[in-house]
Amino acid sequence: MSEENRAPQKRTLLSHTPDLRVLDATVRDGGLVNDFYFKDEFVKALYKANVKSGVDYMEFGYRASKDMFDPEKFGKWKFSSDDDIRAIVGDNPTDMKISIMADAGRTDYKEDIRPRNESPVDLVRVATYIHTIPTAVAMIEDAHEKGYETSANIMAISKCSGIEVESALEILGNSPVDTLYIVDSYGSLYPEQTRILLDRFLESADRYGKKVGMHAHNNQQLAFANTIEAIVKGACYVDGTVSSLGRGAGNCALELLLCFLKNPKYRIDPILSFIEKEILPLRESGLSWGYDVPYLMTGILNQHPRAAIQFEKEKRTDYRQFYIDILDTF
Repeated sequence: MSEENRAPQKRTLLSHTPDLRVLDATVRDGGLVNDFYFKDEFVKALYKANVKSGVDYMEFGYRASKDMFDPEKFGKWKFSSDDDIRAIVGDNPTDMKISIMADAGRTDYKEDIRPRNESPVDLVRVATYIHTIPTAVAMIEDAHEKGYETSANIMAISKCSGIEVESALEILGNSPVDTLYIVDSYGSLYPEQTRILLDRFLESADRYGKKVGMHAHNNQQLAFANTIEAIVKGACYVDGTVSSLGRGAGNCALELLLCFLKNPKYRIDPILSFIEKEILPLRESGLSWGYDVPYLMTGILNQHPRAAIQFEKEKRTDYRQFYIDILDTF
């Protein structure tokens, strides 16, 4: 195995991490909060802030099927066409790379993902559940053949058995995927559990010449802690969103992540300016996300946050009753 493909050795909290790559998923995960209705000015400002901050990848949204999802009901970043991305980045004359996410079984990937030399996109991240791994592999093979970097993002991993994880890693290890991602979709993992998963993923990555990534949710206010755990263990890719903007409880805050990293290429001040100018007005407009008691409850019970999201929309505060109700579905 070549040295560049070998998983890195364990780091410490003070380690300089030149092999680490930071991906901003604000538009993609944050789009789940507002149905992807971000104005171009917002996305352009984020793009510029990420470039100035040294962020390595910016994810522009999903490449979703327009047959499955009505374009009249979603903003354009649900579909993040090459033309819409180009309207923001032009030829992207920067060191930052562009990413999109494609859900296994929810993307017309053969038609909608054009060859890499015709697209501003560098990385196609295939999001998959355990039961859709075969579909994910077909999508990864297609994207690889078209010239893209690829990742397999295994969602709801806290629901997967050890046998399922081992089987998925073996299948993906024999695919051309570049990066294997742990996705704590329900914000249910504790650092000790993350550490065990990292050991499994890193062992597989070392065996098959892959890299490992981490995408955390903040239901138990552990997204940052779990991301740090991944970094120290040896993950090469980590996700963040500005001010944790993302579905439900949100994600690891990008500003926290950049402050933690010891690589001098990263700067925090452009992100702080973006928060001041763009994120604060979003909150003032009534858009709601971030840690709250209902999301804590679904996280503890290892459940999808949809019930908590509905609870929040209804502006309920009967937390005890909500807890009793979702216990019945546990």
